[in-house]
Amino acid sequence: MFRSLPLLALLLVSSLANGQRTPIDSSLTISFEDYDPPSSLVVPEHPLTAASIPFVDIHSHHWRMAEQDLDKLIREMDSLNMRVVVNLSGRGGAALKGMMDNINKHGYQDRILCFTNINIQSIDDPDFLSATLEQLRYDHSIGARGLKIYKSQGMDNKDKAGNRIAINDKRLQPIFALAGEFKWPVLIHYADPKQFWQPHDANNERWLELKLRPGRKRDADNPAPWETIAAEAHDLFASNPNTTFIAAHMAWFANDLEYLGTFLDKYPNVNVEIGAVIAELGRQPRAAQRFFTRYQDRVLFGKDSYVPAEYATYFRVLETDDEYFPYYKRYHAFWRMYGLDLPKPILEKLYYKNAQRIVPGLKME
Repeated sequence: MFRSLPLLALLLVSSLANGQRTPIDSSLTISFEDYDPPSSLVVPEHPLTAASIPFVDIHSHHWRMAEQDLDKLIREMDSLNMRVVVNLSGRGGAALKGMMDNINKHGYQDRILCFTNINIQSIDDPDFLSATLEQLRYDHSIGARGLKIYKSQGMDNKDKAGNRIAINDKRLQPIFALAGEFKWPVLIHYADPKQFWQPHDANNERWLELKLRPGRKRDADNPAPWETIAAEAHDLFASNPNTTFIAAHMAWFANDLEYLGTFLDKYPNVNVEIGAVIAELGRQPRAAQRFFTRYQDRVLFGKDSYVPAEYATYFRVLETDDEYFPYYKRYHAFWRMYGLDLPKPILEKLYYKNAQRIVPGLKME
């Protein structure tokens, strides 16, 4: 009987304490979109406005480069310590010629490189292949350094019968073989984040993005399951072992670096770039450090959207050991990030050495 007294006392104290709790005010609510408090964490901060090492941005878009003020672009690049920018939106043919003429006129051939593009929507035309190969040979002759494949090519482009054109369509095979002959890298954006195909509910990390950009939501038949589109791109890699590929956005596996390593082991002709996925790396600094250490020869620096102010976040994630700082687009990443503090030899490969090895004629001096 007396042994139960301590338990009774504990229950009594607990009951009294519960009775004194302040009732929860259920009328207080705030939306997920609005709840974004500044951190009260006091830690060292090292924001960077320029990279510590000259770098190559392998993934940039400048659609009006034929008329663009290239002096202004170079000044912005210099302020970031960007030695070379690769414009993936060369378009090819006369459009590319206009861009190259502007670049050559200003003497920026070593600072601004252009990849070309193709049009696969005309795949049913009798002269599609011969005309496309002729265009690529012309583009090569005027200075194109690679080929960019857009996500629409493999998702949205359709043939005359209304069928989606898979990027591994055998009719396209000679195009990728020619890129291999030219030693051109093929930078390919296939699919989109896998969450775009998942239910738009409380379990989707891209919930806010899909609310603000509802056109990005996909269904299994719009235009096909994510796994199907990815498998087609992976088959393209396997079918062209003599062609070097750069899978944009870390092949959409930045959230699963162990699998990404397996992917790179399986496809030795494929490299990846970090455009638009820096937030994924910043939330797993230790795993990302291990990945960059093991695959330091396979990853390139890329940004995608050219907004000079946004590069600072990339530099901070890659170069510092800062803790718990935000990404610049909350609808992409509502979480905080941590710096990887990559050692200089790995940074050098990421920033320019890997690009220098892959892109023909790329110069850093």
